[in-house]
Amino acid sequence: MKKIEAVIKPFKLDEVKEALHEVGLQGITVVEAKGFGRQKGHTELYRGAEYVVDFLPKVKIEVVCEDGLVERAVEAIISAARTGRIGDGKIFISTVEEVIRIRTGERGEAAV
Repeated sequence: MKKIEAVIKPFKLDEVKEALHEVGLQGITVVEAKGFGRQKGHTELYRGAEYVVDFLPKVKIEVVCEDGLVERAVEAIISAARTGRIGDGKIFISTVEEVIRIRTGERGEAAV
């Protein structure tokens, strides 16, 4: 099993959620986050004073799936989240050793 973590722009969340649903993934975890990469934030003007916004709003999506679904899920995220502009985000894929469903005690892929 693999864990896919994607950091995307917040306004792309619904599109990514729908794309993952179409691939067959049922459960995702969404976390509101702030961060920056190469874009290094931006400056804004508020009541005549200029200030730097270092951390930009982002959304982090986490999905655990079987190895066979990983490429389809990644492609779905990329196609739904891409705007072509800086700050579109990143995708991280890691191996999951074990999954346990708390309610039933199921383990492995049955727990996903």
